[in-house]
Amino acid sequence: MATKKNNSYNFPHPMDNDYLVGHADVMKDFLSAWEVRDKHPLHPVWMLTGPRGIGKATLAYKIARMVYGNLGDFFIIDIDRNIDKDGKQKNDGKVISVYTIRAMIEKMQMSSMSGDWRVVLIDSVDELNTSASNALLKLLEEPPAKTLFLLIVHQLSNVLPTVRSRSRVEKMRPLNISQLRELCAKFMPEENISTETLKLANGSFGNIANLKKSGGDEVYEELIELLKRTKTNSSDIMTISKKIAAQQELHSILLNAIAYFKLADLYPMATHAIADINKIYLEPEIAIFKIITEIKKCL
Repeated sequence: MATKKNNSYNFPHPMDNDYLVGHADVMKDFLSAWEVRDKHPLHPVWMLTGPRGIGKATLAYKIARMVYGNLGDFFIIDIDRNIDKDGKQKNDGKVISVYTIRAMIEKMQMSSMSGDWRVVLIDSVDELNTSASNALLKLLEEPPAKTLFLLIVHQLSNVLPTVRSRSRVEKMRPLNISQLRELCAKFMPEENISTETLKLANGSFGNIANLKKSGGDEVYEELIELLKRTKTNSSDIMTISKKIAAQQELHSILLNAIAYFKLADLYPMATHAIADINKIYLEPEIAIFKIITEIKKCL
């Protein structure tokens, strides 16, 4: 039986982490543009987009450290530095306010005119509320000289098209299995991470820690074992359905199970059903039960 883990992992903040795995193509693109900035002006807005947990923030901070070089100014916008209209820290953990953007703009206007480069790093644009997005847009319409904007984006569709159009969009790919193994060896050396767990992570190192903490890797193994059984009753299916339903982040393991058994025809049905779980079903285990039953019928 799967049990919820209480493991705690001490991963460094991207600001303090210089260990980047993957994304050499994006770094190469930036370095190529940076090295010829005197001849060809550097695009002022770089948008790093891709799934959560693949290293976008690590790459952004790595670029930022290189550009401002501890001489220029470095402005960081994120949920931990969010403020309200009175300038007090706002800890609701939901969206970044327009007051946070305005405060950053004021600091930029007051910053030294030494001629050094300035960097504005926003992690993430997805978390800006509408007013904050519009305030950012006004700033990007006429970006200050020698200022680099690094915009981290988890879901490109969440970004205003006008902000996107003013950015150089770098689409960062999920990590492959060997890259995930390298990160596990570095940051989780005492954990035994199975190949199936690496596959479950869908290219996101952040997902691996979440799976280990929640026991999601064990729930997945239990699901596969149940589906492989020749005889399975409704009670068994409901038991595993309740475990999956208890944590929203585990819902996607149903798609991994479909991939495991090579049942591609079930993808459309399962994808829509999972998307509707939190919108329609008061008891999500019922929807999950139906998906598992459909998978079982095809085996």
